[in-house]
Amino acid sequence: MWLPISLNRPLVWVALAALPACIWLTDAMLRMVAASLVIFGVWDVWRQVRQQRQRYQLSQSAINLASDAIVVCDADNRIMAVNPAFTEITGYNSQEIVGRKLETLAAPRHDKAFYQNFWSTLKATGRWEGEMWNHRKHGDEYPEWLKVRAVTDKQGNISHFISLFTDISAQKAREHDLRRIGYEDPLTGLPNRRRLHDLMTSRLRHLRAGESLDIALIDIDGLKSVNDSLGVEQGDRLLARFAQRLAGYVAGSVVGRLGGDEFMVIRTTTFDDHDPWIVSLREHMCRPFEVSDHLLRLGVTIGSCRAPEDGRDSGILFQRLESALYSAKRLGRNHSLRFRPALDKQDNPQLALVSDLRAALISGDQLELHYQTQHHPGTGELLGMEALLRWRHPLDGMISPGDFIPLAERHGLMAELGSWVIEKACAQQAHWQHSGMPKLIIWINISALQLFQGDLETQLNTCLKRYQLEPSQIGLELTESVLLDERAGDMGPRLKTLSEQGYAIAIDDFGTGYSSLGYLKRLPVDKIKLDRAFIRELPNSKADAAIVKAVLAMAAGMGLDVIAEGVETQEQCQFLVDAGCTIVQGFYFARPLPAAELEQRWAPPLLAAAAV
Repeated sequence: MWLPISLNRPLVWVALAALPACIWLTDAMLRMVAASLVIFGVWDVWRQVRQQRQRYQLSQSAINLASDAIVVCDADNRIMAVNPAFTEITGYNSQEIVGRKLETLAAPRHDKAFYQNFWSTLKATGRWEGEMWNHRKHGDEYPEWLKVRAVTDKQGNISHFISLFTDISAQKAREHDLRRIGYEDPLTGLPNRRRLHDLMTSRLRHLRAGESLDIALIDIDGLKSVNDSLGVEQGDRLLARFAQRLAGYVAGSVVGRLGGDEFMVIRTTTFDDHDPWIVSLREHMCRPFEVSDHLLRLGVTIGSCRAPEDGRDSGILFQRLESALYSAKRLGRNHSLRFRPALDKQDNPQLALVSDLRAALISGDQLELHYQTQHHPGTGELLGMEALLRWRHPLDGMISPGDFIPLAERHGLMAELGSWVIEKACAQQAHWQHSGMPKLIIWINISALQLFQGDLETQLNTCLKRYQLEPSQIGLELTESVLLDERAGDMGPRLKTLSEQGYAIAIDDFGTGYSSLGYLKRLPVDKIKLDRAFIRELPNSKADAAIVKAVLAMAAGMGLDVIAEGVETQEQCQFLVDAGCTIVQGFYFARPLPAAELEQRWAPPLLAAAAV
C-alpha cells in the first residue's frame, strides 16, 4: 500500500519539459543539459517515494505497536485490515477475519434498539463511542470500549469505517471487586455493616402482615485471648469457622459481620419465638470449635430486638441492638439480652449525645479543628502541627474527644468524622499556603474504622486535587492498635502505596499499645510519636529516662524521627535536647489553638519579616 505522491513540484515539471528536448534537440551540449534536468526530476520523484515509503513504514509500525485494536472496514462494514492488537484481543488473525463483516463478532447481549441507535448516531455525526460486548474466536464474551469514525470521500459519502477498541475485562473485574469489597467482609465473605443496613431496610420494607424480623447482634467473648495465645492467623480461622457455623444454623436468614468479633443475624418469621430462638442460637454457637488441634469453647454475648415492635428504621434498630449488646456485656458477658425501653432510658444520655453528634455532622458548624504546633526543642523552630478534632456543643459547651470519639466508633460515625477532618484540614492547609503562612506539614489522625469502613485513599486524593495540595503537605498518624487491628486488614500494601504517593506516616502513642517492633521494620514509617506517659515524669524517673533514650537510639538506627508528646516543662525539654530528640509537641511551646488564633500568633513574626 503506497501513499500518494505529488507531481506538482518544480523539478518534476522541468524534467517533463526537458524529456522531449533530449530527443529533438540536435546540439549535444543542450541535450546533456536537458538530460541532466530529467535526471534531477527523476531523483526528486524517487526521493518523494522513499520519504513516503518511510512514513508509511513508520505509521504501520506505530499501528502495530498500539495496544488498542484497530480495524479498517469498507462502506459495507466488511473488514479490510486489522493490527496485531486485534489478533491478541480476539484471537482472529488477519487472514481469518479480512472480508467478514465486523458485526459477526458481536455478542448477543445488545438488542435491536441498541444497534439502531449505534448506526443512526454514527451516520448522523460520523462518530460513536461507548461500551460494547463482542466474542473471541473461542466463543467467550468480553466487554470492549469502542470508538468508531466514519471516513467520507470528496462527495461526502461514507467510504470507510475506522474502529479502535480496547478490552476492558480487567477493568470490569476490578469494578466488580471494588463493589464486592464495599459490601462484603473480606475474611468471611459475609455482608458487611453497610450491606447489612441495606438488607435490613429492604426486609423492613417488604414485611407482610403477620411477619416480624428477629435481629441478633452477636459478640464473641475472649477473641483477643485466642489471638494472643494461638496467633492472629488462627484467630482468623476461628472467625471463618464461626461464620460458617452461624450461616449454616440460620439458613435462609441474613448473616453478616460488622467487623472484629461482631456478627449479625436477621430472620424473617411468623412465629412468636424470639426468646427461645436466641437461647438456641447462643447454645449452638457456644459448642466447641476445633482449631489447630485445640478444642475451643467460646462464650458469646447477644443483644437482640424484634421489628416492627422495637422499631421500623434500620438506623434506630442498629442503635437499639448495640444498646442491648453493651448492656449484656455489663452483666458479665456470655449473656443474651433483648432490647427494652428501660435500656433506652438507661443509655439515654449517650444516645442523646450520639443523636447530637449526627446533627453536628450534618450542620458542620459545631465541629472544629484545633492545631497544636510541633517545634525543635533547642531552637523552638516550627516544624509541623497536628490537627485535633473538637466539638463545641451548643448547650454543653466543649465536649472532650475522649467522650464522643468512642461513641462515634460504636455507632458507625467514625468514617464520616474522619472524612470531615480530612476535608477541613486540607482546606485550611490550602488557605494557609495562599496566605503567606509558614509552610508546615499538617498531621491528621487516622482511626482503624476509617480504614475498613471508608475509602481513605480516595478521600485523600480527592481533597488534594480539590485544594491543589501535594501529598507531602499532609501527614497521617496511626496508632499502634490501628496497625494491628484485624478489621483493617494487612496495612503493609496500603501504607506502602500512600508512602509512594508522598504522604508522611507516623505511629502515634508509641509504646502504649502492643509495641510490636516488627511493623517498624516492614512498614514505611517516617516518624514515631513517643507517648506523653513516658515524658510526664522526666527527668526524675529513671525508668522513663531509660525508655526515652532507648527509643531515640532505636529510631536513629532505623532512620526514623521521634516526636515527643506532652512536653510541658523546661526540664523535660532540656532532657530531650540532651537525649538527641529533634521534635517536641506540648504545652511548653503551644496549646492546641483554633486556626484564627494560630494566625494571630503567627502574624507578628510575619510582619517583622516583611518589614526587614
